[in-house]
Amino acid sequence: MRARLARACRLGALLLLAGTVQATPVHASAEQPAFTVAGAPADRRDVVTWGASADRMSNAVADRGYRLIVHTSVAGRALRIRLSNAFGDRPVTFDNVYAGVQKTGAELVHGSNRPLTFDGARSVTVPAGGAVLTDPLPGRLPAATNLVVSLHSPDAAGPATGHWMAMQTSYATQGDHTAEEGADHWTEVIGSWFYLDAVTVRPFPGTGAVVALGDSITDGWQSSSDLNRRWPDYLARRLHAADAEVQGVANEGISGNKILADGGGQSVLKRLQRDVLSQSGVRTVFFFEGVNDIKAHSGVTAQDLIAGYRQVEERVHAAGKCVVGATVGPYKGWSEWDAAGEKVRQEVNAYIRDSADFDAVTDLDRILRSPYDPERMLPALDSGDHLHPNDKGMQAMADAVDLKSLDCDSHGRAGRGQPEADGSGAISP
Repeated sequence: MRARLARACRLGALLLLAGTVQATPVHASAEQPAFTVAGAPADRRDVVTWGASADRMSNAVADRGYRLIVHTSVAGRALRIRLSNAFGDRPVTFDNVYAGVQKTGAELVHGSNRPLTFDGARSVTVPAGGAVLTDPLPGRLPAATNLVVSLHSPDAAGPATGHWMAMQTSYATQGDHTAEEGADHWTEVIGSWFYLDAVTVRPFPGTGAVVALGDSITDGWQSSSDLNRRWPDYLARRLHAADAEVQGVANEGISGNKILADGGGQSVLKRLQRDVLSQSGVRTVFFFEGVNDIKAHSGVTAQDLIAGYRQVEERVHAAGKCVVGATVGPYKGWSEWDAAGEKVRQEVNAYIRDSADFDAVTDLDRILRSPYDPERMLPALDSGDHLHPNDKGMQAMADAVDLKSLDCDSHGRAGRGQPEADGSGAISP
């Protein structure tokens, strides 16, 4: 296993060092079409500091502006964002895109709002099914920053791309007010992110990232909105406090998501490349899914799910990354629970605990379950619906992760070096 992974990591490193050329399609599997990222080539030093899974939204509206609030994980310079049109059926143009720092609500810190460019141009057209990276923005972005991305499209139509359940208040407006730092025109409150699916920075050399691949529990449902209390947020704070080499955290959870079937977003097998493996600087994938496949009563067996887990593990390793498996948590008391589903959950968890397929395992079932009824969540960690943890449960999940398990190539690696200076100030004044 270790030798196979070492070979995969070496292959991934060679592919990474080869770089990315403009409009090069990411490798696709039989389950997923090619996903094209255009714009300035990705840099092997870039690391994702925030991410959200793309999904199909309602129809877009022309001359619409979005002011999107996202919370970063790792610090770094040379900020870049990725705009996705993955679910669009036609090209979409963005004529102005800005990045700044939140003061309060839709208002930005004075002097922080700065325009982003695309190969030097202020506007860009993203093809249907594709995405685009901005040019690097000079300056340094601190960790745990509420970054504000303001974007405007004059011609958006057809299905929009975004992320439904942000657990974060953002804002919208009609017309182009992206350059404004005030909140006067940003009066429409929204709970979703539109078009933005990744933010990267260039941190200390040797710094990597982890992707949390999951469903509504990872997405943060039943955690406190606007307080960044999803379990990946707690994990990011732990990594930062420990000065770990893995500090970037991308939350690629989708509410209702399944491993084997579409429903709450595309299945894991379909979205793995776009949402996870295409993200910059990813060292490890933390894989926590399965409960939605089980409780859907669709006839999925433990062996079906195990085959899906193995496909994910093989593709992650082929990309030169590690995968940490997490056991499926208890959900007795949820309306879809039954004894047959519980039997499947126990069989799947036995595979996750005992299999050599994963590079490490985090037993979240053990952390969340009640000692008095192991099929049910511990009441102190339960949000009340018996499936989703509350804030305390989210923190308990993050605390259960062995931080060393997230560093794919920690053995024999050199420590992080000094930051590379670019002669410019911070993004925030």
